[in-house]
Amino acid sequence: MSLTLSLARGAVTSPFKRAGRPGATLPADRLRLPAAIAPGPLAAYRTICGFPATGPLPLTYPHVLAFPPAMRLMTRRDFPLPVTGLVHTWIEITAHRTLQPQDTLELTVYAHELTPHRRGTEVTVVTEARLAGELAWESRSGYLSRHATRTEAPEPGKPPTPLPAVAEWRLPGNLGRRYAAASGDRNPIHLHPLTARLFGFPRAIAHGMWTVARCLAETPDPATLRTVRADFRAPVLLPGTVTYASDGHAFQLRGGPDGARLHLTGTTG
Repeated sequence: MSLTLSLARGAVTSPFKRAGRPGATLPADRLRLPAAIAPGPLAAYRTICGFPATGPLPLTYPHVLAFPPAMRLMTRRDFPLPVTGLVHTWIEITAHRTLQPQDTLELTVYAHELTPHRRGTEVTVVTEARLAGELAWESRSGYLSRHATRTEAPEPGKPPTPLPAVAEWRLPGNLGRRYAAASGDRNPIHLHPLTARLFGFPRAIAHGMWTVARCLAETPDPATLRTVRADFRAPVLLPGTVTYASDGHAFQLRGGPDGARLHLTGTTG
């Protein structure tokens, strides 16, 4: 099934799903498929995210390759959460070896667990990339379906200490459409102010995975990165201006007056 059909199926089936239903279970099977890396889309991805034009595969790129099967999984009738309105809340990536653009990967995508959240229910989706049968790369992503819940909210923690500012980025209004063309993620909240307003946003917002990739591309040597953990805190409205901050290990993306609004936090290894 194509990505467009998956998105259409998700839009049709979402109204008939009720997040938070007692006894909900996840599909037990795993989706597997080969993934050859096409030079054109990879080059466009490197450009829009700021990665070097040549060299190893960016740490985040297998997530892009796995987006179509992940959407196929989350739009299935037996997937318990409505895909419309799902919010990407965090991601962890581990690379077990350096991947090259000429590698042919075998991708596996599956839903791991449902977890109660103070704002609803969160599902963890796992992606694995194998090369010649050996696990080469893996990620875990959290997606939140918001609904009324009795789960008590924890006491708000102390805001993280602002890291040293490294760069200021002015983001154009068409950034979401450009990243969508490179990645295939054409969620309407990223494409145009009119479609974003249908989901409660005043303007289009940047893709969360673009913000992670752009931060990683800003590190001194992105090719040496093996791990990243990123937490999405607040959407980045387009157009807009954000500040990338880092101490060499942890990173943040901030915006708003005096950089007071925290959009993204993360650590690398």
